[in-house]
Amino acid sequence: MKIPKISLRGVTKSFGTKKVLQGIDLDVAAGESVVVIGGSGTGKSVLLKCILGLMRPESGSIKIDGEESVGLSDGGRADIMRKFGMLFQGGALFDSLRVWENVAFGPIQSDGMAPAKAKDIAIATLGNVGLGPEIGELYPSELSGGMQKRVALARAIARKPEIIFFDEPTTGLDPIMADVINDLIVKCVSDLGATAVSITHDMASARKIGHRIAMLYDGKLIWQGPVGDIDRSGNAHVEQFIHGRAEGPIQMQVRKL
Repeated sequence: MKIPKISLRGVTKSFGTKKVLQGIDLDVAAGESVVVIGGSGTGKSVLLKCILGLMRPESGSIKIDGEESVGLSDGGRADIMRKFGMLFQGGALFDSLRVWENVAFGPIQSDGMAPAKAKDIAIATLGNVGLGPEIGELYPSELSGGMQKRVALARAIARKPEIIFFDEPTTGLDPIMADVINDLIVKCVSDLGATAVSITHDMASARKIGHRIAMLYDGKLIWQGPVGDIDRSGNAHVEQFIHGRAEGPIQMQVRKL
């Protein structure tokens, strides 16, 4: 049996008395794309930050390629981080850097690559997401939201990571541009042979980019399965969420005026 690329067992995380993650078990195989869905405030971002090592869980195990990552030294953490690429919600581009400098940031800062070589890689990577070399000389503020998202995707894949994380990759985009970004994600992940973990509440995105979907609710993964099975999950929480129904077991906290 192959070792999962990412393996979580019994992961818990709390903030004060609020239990955000309550015993998460999740395996992601090499080359697999898993999408974690769930409403706002259900702990999706916290889960992602725990896997990335930006937050430390109170208990549980998070293994990358069979190696325990919880409690690693700075040196060990740096070795694992080299395997990761990240597309942040909203893009999180550096406004003061030109587009090519944003894409080349990882190769230059983390790998010590010469700027001239990093620029060549950045321009080639921009081409992989459908942007010409002239875009590399612009600043993020000169780009549309969809183009900024493409640049952020190029930055995420520039170092050819083994694992890519996508945080709400289509937030703020119109449906057509969101679908363009979804197609690019699928293509880039496939071309790299990378493993992908995404978090989103956009079901169109989840269906397009995922091989498997897991739903997080009340700090627990309440359902996992292939994308094709989600419409027959038999889980009332999943049914309510994927169809966007106000009525159901998931009760939104709405303040009455």
